Amino acid sequence: MVIVETEILIDAPIKLCFDMARDIDVHTQTVWKHTKEKAVAGITSGKVNHEDTVTFEARHFWIRQKLTSRISAYQAPYYFVDEMLKGAFKSLRHEHIFEEHNGKTLMKDRLTMVAPFGIIGWVTERLILKSYMKRFLMYRNQQLRLLIEIKTE
Repeated sequence: MVIVETEILIDAPIKLCFDMARDIDVHTQTVWKHTKEKAVAGITSGKVNHEDTVTFEARHFWIRQKLTSRISAYQAPYYFVDEMLKGAFKSLRHEHIFEEHNGKTLMKDRLTMVAPFGIIGWVTERLILKSYMKRFLMYRNQQLRLLIEIKTE
């Protein structure tokens, strides 16, 4: 198991950040373009809520993959969790945490994942997946911050 943590300060109210972070349309606009990520089942547009499911299709490592997640915890506008139901990982849990700081929002991600395939998966987690997923989240969060801050100008 590896844990990836990121955080970014966004110059915008917490409710706006929370709502934008759980918006499927915004998500597909803010991830790496080369992954061609799109929602193909469950909630495919708009904001996810508690117990909603969404299936994303994307290309990672030159392989087209599907990942189905469920929003397993939800406390607006502070916290939501999506957990993989089906996909390439043995397990994947993504916590989205929002804290208010003097009119700005500190957005934190905590991604916990376990790769399949025993020792090969364990090595892959540490050599490739941890840094790949951190870069993925950091890029997405930077794009989200830009989109939100433009919206509040």
